[in-house]
Amino acid sequence: MRGLEGKKVIVTGGGGGLGTAICKRLSEAGCTVGVFDLNGDAAQKTADQLSSAGAYAVDISDFDAVKKGVAEFEETFGPTDVLVNNAGWDKVGNFLDTDKALWEKIVGINLWGPLHMTHAVASGMSERGTGKIITIASDAARVGSSGEGVYSACKGGMVAFSKTLARELARKNINVNVICPGPSDTAILNDFVGEGEMGQKIYEGLKRAIPFKRLGQPEDFGGIVAFLASEESNYITGQVISVSGGLTMAG
Repeated sequence: MRGLEGKKVIVTGGGGGLGTAICKRLSEAGCTVGVFDLNGDAAQKTADQLSSAGAYAVDISDFDAVKKGVAEFEETFGPTDVLVNNAGWDKVGNFLDTDKALWEKIVGINLWGPLHMTHAVASGMSERGTGKIITIASDAARVGSSGEGVYSACKGGMVAFSKTLARELARKNINVNVICPGPSDTAILNDFVGEGEMGQKIYEGLKRAIPFKRLGQPEDFGGIVAFLASEESNYITGQVISVSGGLTMAG
């Protein structure tokens, strides 16, 4: 894809799952990648697999930590061209069975986290008049998901926020788009379906519901991220794209 060689990219949650796959895809396209993750060892493990990268242990729910991490990355590699808000976390449970402490943790990672990252990175992008911001939300934001009420609210909030930001930053030549994964083979899904025979039944039921008859894999998401980060997407902004094997077909 055009325009990725030499770009400086930050990927949050890059220490595993979708994040690692995204980091690898962008690195293959010639990007320098800042791997941000709460787990510094996991971030370093991903960075070690990339041709040009740095690992940063960052708690994205902490705005001061985010600003420090972004500053360190940019001091080493230069201004950030692309931000991928990928980090996410959830603990599945019916809303009435959960408590405020859990809500705050989910909101801290899934809503405050990308807000912190976006503010820290987009400020420089705005001054330079160029940049791409890509947020990994969830189809839970579009259709809901039982047992993921607060998580769905956060992801829905990021969809609305991204559309608004796309309008505000268009005159600065900054593209803002959202990717919504459907059911994917990740830690969050494994927690959702649970273990044992019942968990396996839920897992197989999800596969049957997907037109492609399989769950998404981390490698299924790198291509669309690379496209939205590239020059090929220069006239695309404020869009929400489901990557769900056809489970979600929203116009």
